[in-house]
Amino acid sequence: MFDKFREECGIFGIFGNREASRIAYLGLYALQHRGQESAGIVSSDGYGLHSETGMGHVNEIFTKSRLENLKGKTAIGHTRYSTAGESSLKNAQPIVVSCSQGDVALCHNGNLVNATQIRQQLEKAGSIFQSTSDSEVVLHLIARSQEETIEGAIVEALNQVTGAYSLVFLTREKVIAVRDPRGFRPLSLGWLGSSPVLASETCAFDLIEAKLEREIEPGEMVIFSESGVKSQKIFSPESPCFCIFEHVYFSRPDSQIKGRSVYESRHLLGQFLAQEQPVEADIVVPVPDSGVAAAIGFSRESSIQFEFGLIRNHYVGRTFIEPEQSIRHFGVKVKLNPVGELIKGKKVVLVDDSLVRGTTSRKIVKMVRDVGATEVHVRISCPPTISPCFYGVDTPTKKELIASSHTVEEICRYINADSLGYLSHEGMLRACGVTEGQGQFCSACYTGDYPVQFPEKLLVNEG
Repeated sequence: MFDKFREECGIFGIFGNREASRIAYLGLYALQHRGQESAGIVSSDGYGLHSETGMGHVNEIFTKSRLENLKGKTAIGHTRYSTAGESSLKNAQPIVVSCSQGDVALCHNGNLVNATQIRQQLEKAGSIFQSTSDSEVVLHLIARSQEETIEGAIVEALNQVTGAYSLVFLTREKVIAVRDPRGFRPLSLGWLGSSPVLASETCAFDLIEAKLEREIEPGEMVIFSESGVKSQKIFSPESPCFCIFEHVYFSRPDSQIKGRSVYESRHLLGQFLAQEQPVEADIVVPVPDSGVAAAIGFSRESSIQFEFGLIRNHYVGRTFIEPEQSIRHFGVKVKLNPVGELIKGKKVVLVDDSLVRGTTSRKIVKMVRDVGATEVHVRISCPPTISPCFYGVDTPTKKELIASSHTVEEICRYINADSLGYLSHEGMLRACGVTEGQGQFCSACYTGDYPVQFPEKLLVNEG
Protein backbone atom coordinates (compact mmCIF):
# COMPACT_ATOMS: atom_id res chain seq x y z
CA MET A 1 0.00 0.00 0.00
CA PHE A 2 2.79 2.47 0.84
CA ASP A 3 6.15 2.90 -0.79
CA LYS A 4 8.17 2.85 2.45
CA PHE A 5 10.97 0.91 4.05
CA ARG A 6 9.27 -1.80 6.07
CA GLU A 7 9.51 -1.94 9.82
CA GLU A 8 12.04 -4.26 11.42
CA CYS A 9 11.05 -6.00 14.66
CA GLY A 10 10.21 -5.08 18.22
CA ILE A 11 11.44 -6.95 21.30
CA PHE A 12 10.41 -6.79 24.93
CA GLY A 13 11.39 -8.57 28.14
CA ILE A 14 10.55 -8.47 31.84
CA PHE A 15 12.04 -10.38 34.76
CA GLY A 16 10.48 -11.21 38.14
CA ASN A 17 6.93 -9.85 37.94
CA ARG A 18 3.72 -11.76 38.71
CA GLU A 19 2.01 -10.08 35.74
CA ALA A 20 4.90 -10.79 33.36
CA SER A 21 2.93 -12.12 30.37
CA ARG A 22 0.33 -9.36 30.53
CA ILE A 23 3.00 -6.69 30.84
CA ALA A 24 4.80 -8.24 27.86
CA TYR A 25 1.52 -8.06 25.94
CA LEU A 26 1.23 -4.35 26.68
CA GLY A 27 4.88 -3.82 25.76
CA LEU A 28 4.34 -5.49 22.39
CA TYR A 29 1.22 -3.40 21.87
CA ALA A 30 3.38 -0.28 22.12
CA LEU A 31 5.88 -1.81 19.67
CA GLN A 32 3.29 -2.93 17.12
CA HIS A 33 4.53 -0.36 14.58
CA ARG A 34 7.84 -2.22 14.36
CA GLY A 35 6.27 -5.36 12.91
CA GLN A 36 2.76 -6.43 11.96
CA GLU A 37 3.25 -9.89 10.44
CA SER A 38 3.47 -11.98 13.59
CA ALA A 39 3.96 -11.75 17.33
CA GLY A 40 4.80 -14.04 20.21
CA ILE A 41 5.43 -14.27 23.94
CA VAL A 42 7.37 -16.93 25.85
CA SER A 43 7.19 -17.06 29.65
CA SER A 44 9.04 -18.98 32.36
CA ASP A 45 7.66 -20.27 35.64
CA GLY A 46 11.03 -21.64 36.76
CA TYR A 47 10.15 -25.17 35.65
CA GLY A 48 9.72 -24.74 31.94
CA LEU A 49 8.99 -22.33 29.10
CA HIS A 50 5.49 -21.60 27.82
CA SER A 51 5.02 -20.24 24.30
CA GLU A 52 2.23 -18.54 22.36
CA THR A 53 2.80 -17.18 18.85
CA GLY A 54 0.59 -16.28 15.93
CA MET A 55 0.23 -14.40 12.66
CA GLY A 56 -1.26 -10.94 12.74
CA HIS A 57 -1.45 -8.10 15.22
CA VAL A 58 -0.84 -8.35 18.95
CA ASN A 59 -4.49 -7.83 19.90
CA GLU A 60 -5.58 -10.48 17.38
CA ILE A 61 -3.23 -13.14 18.73
CA PHE A 62 -3.31 -12.83 22.52
CA THR A 63 -6.74 -13.73 23.78
CA LYS A 64 -7.38 -14.01 27.50
CA SER A 65 -6.98 -17.79 27.41
CA ARG A 66 -3.66 -17.60 25.55
CA LEU A 67 -2.30 -15.10 28.07
CA GLU A 68 -3.39 -17.38 30.90
CA ASN A 69 -1.27 -20.16 29.35
CA LEU A 70 1.81 -17.98 29.73
CA LYS A 71 2.58 -18.78 33.36
CA GLY A 72 5.45 -17.42 35.40
CA LYS A 73 7.10 -14.22 36.54
CA THR A 74 9.37 -13.76 33.54
CA ALA A 75 8.56 -13.27 29.87
CA ILE A 76 9.98 -12.06 26.56
CA GLY A 77 8.04 -11.02 23.47
CA HIS A 78 8.49 -10.12 19.83
CA THR A 79 6.66 -8.38 16.99
CA ARG A 80 7.97 -9.33 13.57
CA TYR A 81 8.28 -8.04 10.09
CA SER A 82 10.48 -10.38 8.09
CA THR A 83 13.78 -9.04 6.80
CA ALA A 84 15.30 -12.50 6.42
CA GLY A 85 13.10 -15.53 5.85
CA GLU A 86 9.56 -15.83 4.61
CA SER A 87 6.45 -14.54 6.37
CA SER A 88 4.95 -17.61 8.04
CA LEU A 89 4.12 -18.93 11.49
CA LYS A 90 7.22 -21.12 11.56
CA ASN A 91 9.31 -17.93 11.51
CA ALA A 92 7.36 -16.20 14.29
CA GLN A 93 9.41 -15.37 17.38
CA PRO A 94 10.40 -15.95 20.12
CA ILE A 95 12.00 -19.15 18.82
CA VAL A 96 12.15 -21.90 21.48
CA VAL A 97 14.55 -24.88 21.57
CA SER A 98 15.66 -27.54 24.02
CA CYS A 99 19.38 -28.29 23.98
CA SER A 100 22.31 -29.12 26.24
CA GLN A 101 21.87 -25.68 27.86
CA GLY A 102 18.24 -26.50 28.69
CA ASP A 103 15.22 -24.68 27.31
CA VAL A 104 16.16 -21.45 25.51
CA ALA A 105 13.99 -18.86 23.77
CA LEU A 106 15.28 -16.09 21.52
CA CYS A 107 14.02 -12.71 20.23
CA HIS A 108 16.05 -10.98 17.53
CA ASN A 109 15.91 -7.53 15.95
CA GLY A 110 18.42 -7.15 13.13
CA ASN A 111 19.99 -9.18 10.37
CA LEU A 112 23.00 -11.52 10.33
CA VAL A 113 24.83 -10.95 7.07
CA ASN A 114 26.73 -14.26 7.20
CA ALA A 115 23.79 -16.40 8.35
CA THR A 116 23.40 -18.19 5.01
CA GLN A 117 27.00 -19.41 4.98
CA ILE A 118 26.84 -20.57 8.59
CA ARG A 119 23.54 -22.32 7.99
CA GLN A 120 24.97 -24.20 5.01
CA GLN A 121 27.92 -25.36 7.13
CA LEU A 122 25.63 -26.46 9.95
CA GLU A 123 23.31 -28.35 7.60
CA LYS A 124 26.29 -30.18 6.10
CA ALA A 125 27.25 -31.15 9.65
CA GLY A 126 23.77 -32.57 10.26
CA SER A 127 21.80 -29.70 11.78
CA ILE A 128 18.09 -29.61 10.99
CA PHE A 129 16.47 -26.17 10.79
CA GLN A 130 12.81 -25.59 11.59
CA SER A 131 12.53 -22.11 10.03
CA THR A 132 14.04 -19.92 7.33
CA SER A 133 14.88 -17.14 9.80
CA ASP A 134 18.50 -16.09 10.21
CA SER A 135 17.87 -15.91 13.97
CA GLU A 136 17.72 -19.70 14.27
CA VAL A 137 21.41 -19.89 13.32
CA VAL A 138 22.32 -18.38 16.70
CA LEU A 139 20.39 -21.07 18.59
CA HIS A 140 22.09 -23.84 16.61
CA LEU A 141 25.50 -22.39 17.44
CA ILE A 142 24.52 -22.22 21.12
CA ALA A 143 23.34 -25.84 21.06
CA ARG A 144 26.67 -26.99 19.60
CA SER A 145 28.77 -25.04 22.10
CA GLN A 146 30.87 -26.93 24.66
CA GLU A 147 30.73 -24.02 27.10
CA GLU A 148 29.36 -24.92 30.52
CA THR A 149 27.10 -21.89 30.94
CA ILE A 150 24.45 -20.36 28.71
CA GLU A 151 26.31 -17.05 28.89
CA GLY A 152 29.49 -18.69 27.62
CA ALA A 153 27.58 -20.47 24.84
CA ILE A 154 25.98 -17.20 23.72
CA VAL A 155 29.36 -15.44 23.59
CA GLU A 156 30.86 -18.31 21.59
CA ALA A 157 27.93 -18.27 19.18
CA LEU A 158 27.97 -14.51 18.64
CA ASN A 159 31.69 -14.52 17.96
CA GLN A 160 30.82 -16.51 14.81
CA VAL A 161 28.16 -14.21 13.39
CA THR A 162 28.41 -10.81 11.73
CA GLY A 163 25.83 -8.09 11.30
CA ALA A 164 23.17 -6.28 13.27
CA TYR A 165 21.44 -7.70 16.29
CA SER A 166 19.73 -6.81 19.49
CA LEU A 167 18.93 -10.11 21.19
CA VAL A 168 16.94 -11.15 24.23
CA PHE A 169 17.22 -14.73 25.49
CA LEU A 170 15.03 -16.49 28.05
CA THR A 171 15.91 -19.60 30.03
CA ARG A 172 14.08 -21.10 32.98
CA GLU A 173 16.02 -18.90 35.40
CA LYS A 174 17.41 -15.96 33.41
CA VAL A 175 16.84 -13.23 30.87
CA ILE A 176 19.93 -12.28 28.85
CA ALA A 177 20.15 -9.23 26.58
CA VAL A 178 22.94 -8.63 24.05
CA ARG A 179 23.60 -5.86 21.56
CA ASP A 180 26.01 -6.14 18.64
CA PRO A 181 29.40 -4.35 18.85
CA ARG A 182 28.27 -1.44 16.67
CA GLY A 183 24.81 -1.01 18.15
CA PHE A 184 22.87 -0.97 14.88
CA ARG A 185 19.49 -1.77 16.42
CA PRO A 186 18.01 -0.17 19.57
CA LEU A 187 17.54 -1.80 22.98
CA SER A 188 16.86 -0.06 26.29
CA LEU A 189 16.77 -1.06 29.96
CA GLY A 190 14.18 0.18 32.44
CA TRP A 191 12.55 -0.69 35.74
CA LEU A 192 8.96 -1.44 36.69
CA GLY A 193 9.25 -1.28 40.45
CA SER A 194 11.90 -3.88 41.28
CA SER A 195 11.47 -5.72 37.94
CA PRO A 196 13.94 -4.97 35.14
CA VAL A 197 12.38 -4.51 31.70
CA LEU A 198 13.85 -4.42 28.19
CA ALA A 199 12.36 -2.88 25.06
CA SER A 200 13.31 -1.80 21.56
CA GLU A 201 11.79 1.62 22.24
CA THR A 202 11.11 3.69 25.34
CA CYS A 203 7.45 4.22 24.35
CA ALA A 204 6.87 0.67 25.67
CA PHE A 205 8.13 1.80 29.09
CA ASP A 206 5.72 4.73 29.04
CA LEU A 207 2.72 2.47 28.50
CA ILE A 208 3.53 0.16 31.42
CA GLU A 209 4.73 3.09 33.57
CA ALA A 210 8.28 1.81 33.81
CA LYS A 211 11.25 4.11 34.34
CA LEU A 212 13.98 4.28 31.72
CA GLU A 213 17.47 3.68 33.12
CA ARG A 214 19.68 3.57 30.02
CA GLU A 215 20.35 1.95 26.68
CA ILE A 216 22.11 -1.39 26.52
CA GLU A 217 25.57 -0.48 25.22
CA PRO A 218 26.96 -1.81 21.94
CA GLY A 219 28.84 -5.04 22.64
CA GLU A 220 27.25 -5.40 26.10
CA MET A 221 25.63 -8.47 27.65
CA VAL A 222 23.23 -7.93 30.56
CA ILE A 223 22.07 -10.91 32.65
CA PHE A 224 18.96 -10.82 34.86
CA SER A 225 18.54 -13.54 37.47
CA GLU A 226 17.55 -14.04 41.10
CA SER A 227 21.10 -13.00 41.95
CA GLY A 228 20.48 -9.54 40.48
CA VAL A 229 21.65 -7.74 37.36
CA LYS A 230 25.08 -8.41 35.90
CA SER A 231 26.66 -6.56 32.98
CA GLN A 232 29.74 -7.37 30.95
CA LYS A 233 31.31 -6.18 27.70
CA ILE A 234 31.75 -9.24 25.53
CA PHE A 235 33.20 -7.52 22.45
CA SER A 236 36.03 -5.08 21.87
CA PRO A 237 34.83 -1.53 21.20
CA GLU A 238 33.99 -0.70 17.58
CA SER A 239 32.80 2.49 15.91
CA PRO A 240 29.10 2.92 16.78
CA CYS A 241 26.73 2.68 13.81
CA PHE A 242 23.22 3.21 15.10
CA CYS A 243 20.59 3.19 12.33
CA ILE A 244 19.76 6.80 11.43
CA PHE A 245 16.41 5.69 10.04
CA GLU A 246 15.17 5.13 13.59
CA HIS A 247 15.11 8.92 13.92
CA VAL A 248 13.87 9.57 10.40
CA TYR A 249 11.00 7.06 10.27
CA PHE A 250 10.98 3.83 12.27
CA SER A 251 10.71 4.83 15.92
CA ARG A 252 7.58 6.32 17.39
CA PRO A 253 7.91 10.09 17.88
CA ASP A 254 7.24 9.68 21.61
CA SER A 255 10.31 7.46 22.03
CA GLN A 256 13.79 8.57 23.10
CA ILE A 257 17.02 7.54 21.38
CA LYS A 258 20.38 8.26 22.99
CA GLY A 259 18.61 10.61 25.38
CA ARG A 260 17.04 12.55 22.54
CA SER A 261 13.35 12.85 21.66
CA VAL A 262 12.52 11.34 18.27
CA TYR A 263 9.88 14.05 17.86
CA GLU A 264 12.54 16.72 18.39
CA SER A 265 14.74 15.15 15.73
CA ARG A 266 11.89 15.03 13.21
CA HIS A 267 10.86 18.59 13.96
CA LEU A 268 14.45 19.69 13.29
CA LEU A 269 14.55 17.60 10.11
CA GLY A 270 11.66 19.70 8.84
CA GLN A 271 13.15 22.94 10.12
CA PHE A 272 16.48 22.35 8.37
CA LEU A 273 14.64 21.15 5.26
CA ALA A 274 12.84 24.51 5.07
CA GLN A 275 16.18 26.30 5.38
CA GLU A 276 17.85 24.21 2.68
CA GLN A 277 14.91 23.82 0.27
CA PRO A 278 12.74 26.94 0.58
CA VAL A 279 9.65 27.41 -1.59
CA GLU A 280 6.87 29.96 -1.99
CA ALA A 281 3.57 28.30 -1.10
CA ASP A 282 0.26 28.76 0.69
CA ILE A 283 0.09 25.65 2.88
CA VAL A 284 2.32 22.87 4.20
CA VAL A 285 0.66 19.44 4.17
CA PRO A 286 2.23 16.37 5.81
CA VAL A 287 2.00 12.88 4.36
CA PRO A 288 0.60 11.17 7.47
CA ASP A 289 1.52 9.88 9.88
CA SER A 290 5.31 9.82 9.81
CA GLY A 291 5.66 13.12 7.96
CA VAL A 292 3.71 15.18 10.51
CA ALA A 293 6.52 16.28 12.84
CA ALA A 294 8.81 17.28 9.96
CA ALA A 295 5.96 19.18 8.31
CA ILE A 296 5.34 21.13 11.53
CA GLY A 297 9.04 22.01 11.66
CA PHE A 298 8.97 23.06 7.99
CA SER A 299 5.86 25.19 8.57
CA ARG A 300 7.23 27.02 11.58
CA GLU A 301 10.59 27.72 9.96
CA SER A 302 9.06 28.91 6.69
CA SER A 303 6.03 30.69 8.22
CA ILE A 304 3.81 28.82 5.74
CA GLN A 305 0.51 27.68 7.23
CA PHE A 306 0.30 24.04 8.33
CA GLU A 307 -2.81 22.07 7.35
CA PHE A 308 -3.87 18.43 7.59
CA GLY A 309 -4.73 18.34 3.92
CA LEU A 310 -4.37 14.53 3.67
CA ILE A 311 -6.41 12.26 5.91
CA ARG A 312 -5.20 8.74 6.58
CA ASN A 313 -7.51 5.74 6.97
CA HIS A 314 -6.01 3.90 9.94
CA TYR A 315 -8.23 0.87 9.51
CA VAL A 316 -6.70 -0.61 6.39
CA GLY A 317 -5.37 -3.88 7.77
CA ARG A 318 -2.52 -6.03 6.57
CA THR A 319 -5.03 -8.39 4.89
CA PHE A 320 -6.51 -5.68 2.64
CA ILE A 321 -7.90 -7.37 -0.49
CA GLU A 322 -6.58 -5.82 -3.67
CA PRO A 323 -9.35 -4.64 -6.01
CA GLU A 324 -9.82 -5.98 -9.52
CA GLN A 325 -7.66 -4.38 -12.19
CA SER A 326 -10.66 -2.44 -13.50
CA ILE A 327 -10.85 -0.32 -10.32
CA ARG A 328 -7.21 -0.22 -9.27
CA HIS A 329 -7.01 3.44 -10.24
CA PHE A 330 -8.18 4.08 -6.65
CA GLY A 331 -4.63 3.12 -5.65
CA VAL A 332 -3.29 4.90 -2.59
CA LYS A 333 -6.67 6.61 -2.00
CA VAL A 334 -7.66 3.52 -0.04
CA LYS A 335 -5.30 4.79 2.65
CA LEU A 336 -5.11 8.55 2.01
CA ASN A 337 -7.73 11.07 1.00
CA PRO A 338 -7.19 14.78 0.32
CA VAL A 339 -9.31 17.52 1.90
CA GLY A 340 -10.34 19.47 -1.17
CA GLU A 341 -11.60 22.50 0.74
CA LEU A 342 -8.13 23.09 2.17
CA ILE A 343 -6.19 22.40 -1.03
CA LYS A 344 -8.24 23.89 -3.88
CA GLY A 345 -6.60 26.97 -5.38
CA LYS A 346 -3.51 26.64 -3.15
CA LYS A 347 0.20 26.22 -3.72
CA VAL A 348 0.93 23.13 -1.64
CA VAL A 349 4.12 21.85 -0.03
CA LEU A 350 3.89 18.09 0.60
CA VAL A 351 6.33 16.99 3.32
CA ASP A 352 7.23 13.30 3.62
CA ASP A 353 9.95 11.42 5.49
CA SER A 354 11.24 9.44 2.50
CA LEU A 355 10.85 8.76 -1.20
CA VAL A 356 11.79 5.20 -2.11
CA ARG A 357 10.45 4.00 -5.46
CA GLY A 358 8.50 7.17 -6.17
CA THR A 359 5.30 5.35 -7.07
CA THR A 360 3.32 6.48 -4.03
CA SER A 361 4.59 10.06 -4.22
CA ARG A 362 3.45 10.18 -7.83
CA LYS A 363 -0.06 9.07 -6.83
CA ILE A 364 -0.24 11.52 -3.91
CA VAL A 365 0.81 14.43 -6.12
CA LYS A 366 -1.90 13.46 -8.61
CA MET A 367 -4.53 13.30 -5.84
CA VAL A 368 -3.61 16.75 -4.63
CA ARG A 369 -3.70 18.18 -8.16
CA ASP A 370 -7.04 16.52 -8.84
CA VAL A 371 -8.71 18.41 -5.98
CA GLY A 372 -7.51 21.73 -7.29
CA ALA A 373 -3.97 22.51 -6.10
CA THR A 374 -2.40 25.09 -8.38
CA GLU A 375 1.14 23.95 -7.55
CA VAL A 376 2.54 20.90 -5.72
CA HIS A 377 6.03 21.05 -4.24
CA VAL A 378 7.46 17.90 -2.61
CA ARG A 379 9.96 18.10 0.23
CA ILE A 380 11.65 15.01 1.71
CA SER A 381 13.11 15.18 5.24
CA CYS A 382 16.10 12.93 4.45
CA PRO A 383 18.64 12.59 1.62
CA PRO A 384 17.95 10.53 -1.54
CA THR A 385 17.83 6.81 -0.76
CA ILE A 386 20.36 5.13 -3.05
CA SER A 387 21.27 1.81 -1.40
CA PRO A 388 19.45 -1.12 0.24
CA CYS A 389 19.93 -2.03 3.90
CA PHE A 390 21.45 -5.35 4.97
CA TYR A 391 21.27 -4.76 8.71
CA GLY A 392 17.67 -5.58 9.59
CA VAL A 393 15.48 -3.33 7.46
CA ASP A 394 13.39 -4.65 4.59
CA THR A 395 14.22 -2.41 1.63
CA PRO A 396 13.71 -2.64 -2.12
CA THR A 397 16.62 -3.73 -4.30
CA LYS A 398 19.04 -1.08 -5.50
CA LYS A 399 17.53 -1.03 -8.98
CA GLU A 400 14.10 -0.32 -7.44
CA LEU A 401 15.38 2.71 -5.51
CA ILE A 402 14.61 5.53 -7.91
CA ALA A 403 17.34 7.83 -6.54
CA SER A 404 20.04 5.23 -7.28
CA SER A 405 19.65 5.76 -11.02
CA HIS A 406 17.82 9.08 -11.46
CA THR A 407 18.66 12.70 -10.72
CA VAL A 408 16.48 14.86 -8.50
CA GLU A 409 15.19 16.63 -11.62
CA GLU A 410 14.26 13.31 -13.24
CA ILE A 411 12.48 12.13 -10.08
CA CYS A 412 10.61 15.44 -9.92
CA ARG A 413 9.35 14.95 -13.47
CA TYR A 414 8.37 11.33 -12.73
CA ILE A 415 6.23 12.25 -9.71
CA ASN A 416 4.85 15.25 -11.65
CA ALA A 417 5.72 17.79 -8.95
CA ASP A 418 6.47 21.46 -9.57
CA SER A 419 9.63 21.07 -7.49
CA LEU A 420 11.35 18.41 -5.39
CA GLY A 421 13.83 18.98 -2.59
CA TYR A 422 15.66 16.64 -0.21
CA LEU A 423 17.37 17.38 3.09
CA SER A 424 21.14 17.11 2.87
CA HIS A 425 23.08 14.35 4.60
CA GLU A 426 24.74 16.94 6.82
CA GLY A 427 21.37 18.47 7.70
CA MET A 428 19.93 15.07 8.60
CA LEU A 429 22.82 14.24 10.93
CA ARG A 430 22.69 17.68 12.53
CA ALA A 431 18.94 17.31 13.17
CA CYS A 432 19.60 13.98 14.89
CA GLY A 433 22.21 15.48 17.20
CA VAL A 434 25.47 14.62 15.48
CA THR A 435 27.87 16.58 13.30
CA GLU A 436 29.30 15.27 10.04
CA GLY A 437 32.17 12.84 10.50
CA GLN A 438 31.46 11.74 14.07
CA GLY A 439 30.42 8.30 12.87
CA GLN A 440 27.74 7.62 15.46
CA PHE A 441 25.12 6.54 12.92
CA CYS A 442 24.83 4.15 10.02
CA SER A 443 23.48 6.01 6.98
CA ALA A 444 24.47 3.48 4.33
CA CYS A 445 21.07 3.70 2.65
CA TYR A 446 21.95 7.31 1.74
CA THR A 447 25.67 6.94 1.08
CA GLY A 448 26.32 3.33 0.02
CA ASP A 449 29.11 3.26 2.63
CA TYR A 450 28.48 0.01 4.56
CA PRO A 451 30.23 -0.22 7.96
CA VAL A 452 30.06 -4.03 8.16
CA GLN A 453 30.98 -6.04 5.11
CA PHE A 454 28.76 -8.75 3.69
CA PRO A 455 29.05 -11.30 0.87
CA GLU A 456 29.41 -9.45 -2.44
CA LYS A 457 26.72 -11.59 -4.03
CA LEU A 458 24.20 -9.92 -1.76
CA LEU A 459 24.86 -6.55 -3.37
CA VAL A 460 24.92 -8.13 -6.83
CA ASN A 461 21.53 -9.76 -6.19
CA GLU A 462 20.16 -6.46 -4.87
CA GLY A 463 21.40 -4.53 -7.89
